[in-house]
Amino acid sequence: MQRLDSEDLKKAGLKATLPRLKILRILENSQTRHLTAEEVYRQLLDAGEEVGLATVYRVLTQFEAAGLVKRHHFEGDRSIFELDEGGHHDHMVCTACGKVIEFYDPAIEERQREVAANHDFSINEHSLYLYGTCRGMRERGVCSMTGAAETAPADSIS
Repeated sequence: MQRLDSEDLKKAGLKATLPRLKILRILENSQTRHLTAEEVYRQLLDAGEEVGLATVYRVLTQFEAAGLVKRHHFEGDRSIFELDEGGHHDHMVCTACGKVIEFYDPAIEERQREVAANHDFSINEHSLYLYGTCRGMRERGVCSMTGAAETAPADSIS
């Protein structure tokens, strides 16, 4: 992924303020691609940064409006943010531990186009979320996100 900088913020119509740049770096450098505003805020606090939670929410909303991040609502009212790197992918979400696995399956994409065509429907965009339980939670009752050796299938892009 190409690293975004202050010029990219300006192109998106945003001033390159210190809080925006710090939040952008967290989104780019995080080992987890899907973060809540609270997780971004926690990472800022851990780094000794003085940015308020309200600022984090405001910046993430601005990034979304500018097309820099995508917002998801995987479970309930919690918003999850990920950098918009172009390219389409879908998500599998573990309802027990919250792990998110990204995947792309050409057969699923083609089938959706076929279904739409059969109904004379033009797709502008779509989202596919599969909810279930990851292997770690199923087999050991241990969250796969906390270090269990959970490996995603080869077609996964997480």
